[in-house]
Amino acid sequence: MKTQLTKMNALVMAGMLTVGQSIFAGNAFAADAVVSTAAANAGSFELKGNIQTQASKAFYDNEKDDVLDGFWFRANVGGKYKSEDFDGEINIRMYAPKFGKVEGQDRFQADTYYGNYKWNAGDAGKFNVKLGHWKIDYSRGGNFGTYLELSLANRGFLNRDMAHDAFEAGWAMGDNYLTARISTGDNKFNTGYIAVEDQFKLAPLELNLGYRVNALDNMEKTAVMTNRIDLRANYEVMPKVNVYGEVAAIITGEDDKVNDASIAAGTAMKPEYAQGTTYVPFYIGVEAPVGKILDKVYAEFEYVNDREEISGKGADNGAWAVGLVKKAGDHAKLQLSLYSEKELSDVAVSARLTTTFK
Repeated sequence: MKTQLTKMNALVMAGMLTVGQSIFAGNAFAADAVVSTAAANAGSFELKGNIQTQASKAFYDNEKDDVLDGFWFRANVGGKYKSEDFDGEINIRMYAPKFGKVEGQDRFQADTYYGNYKWNAGDAGKFNVKLGHWKIDYSRGGNFGTYLELSLANRGFLNRDMAHDAFEAGWAMGDNYLTARISTGDNKFNTGYIAVEDQFKLAPLELNLGYRVNALDNMEKTAVMTNRIDLRANYEVMPKVNVYGEVAAIITGEDDKVNDASIAAGTAMKPEYAQGTTYVPFYIGVEAPVGKILDKVYAEFEYVNDREEISGKGADNGAWAVGLVKKAGDHAKLQLSLYSEKELSDVAVSARLTTTFK
């Protein structure tokens, strides 16, 4: 009898041990699965910062007697987070007192801050929703392009970026990426625009088609609509050698209710361009590295019909720019450009040195 009980106890103990091991193994597997999932979703956060200095000088008589036509120092500091389901970035820009808006006071600028939520829907593609304040710049050399966003009156070296306070939804499917954006120009949503863009790749060709209209300007005040249609293209001839360009149609309507009197009275919005005008700006360019000496050299030509209406009497419709980019180690990047200003013969030069630290 005792022998049978002993055997039974042994069997019970063995069974309990087996169950315990199974439970432990199951918990361990579950824990590993949680850790693996967490590791897959874990993002990376990187602090970033740089110091930039830029100088410009005209080589023609621009009726200025200064040593340089422009010079400044500034610093950027911020951080960027990136993961499979979320991206975010914050960047604060700082100018020294001598380069601030008010003499003797530091100038701080909330340059970039946004959050970008992302979802992978498998065969249905990838979706994202982005909100905040960020910049858009479609230019390559920095002098021309980004016609969907910027006024044609904006000219100058590395002067083609535009900041937005916006909400944006995106859908990526294969090599196609479609976005829709609504952006406001004030803190009451009384002004702003909507834009739709479609980017797609047909290697070695990349295309981007966009449309924008200042629809929010008409919410509280009478406003003339300016419709913009924009097409960008890039063709990779060989690695790092590209031929690229951009063309747009900028069409401004007409409204008798929008006039000097209504604008002065605050019941109408001043249009960005004169009523009834149509502009078709375009530019083309080529870029390539120069062995191990220069990371990139480029040459660009732009044409804007009736540029005098925008830039003043005597402005040529054409404009040109040539430049180079050189990186030195992990911390220095030099950008240098020679370009025309109001007239094709008005030559100016600008240079920017970016010193990066982490």
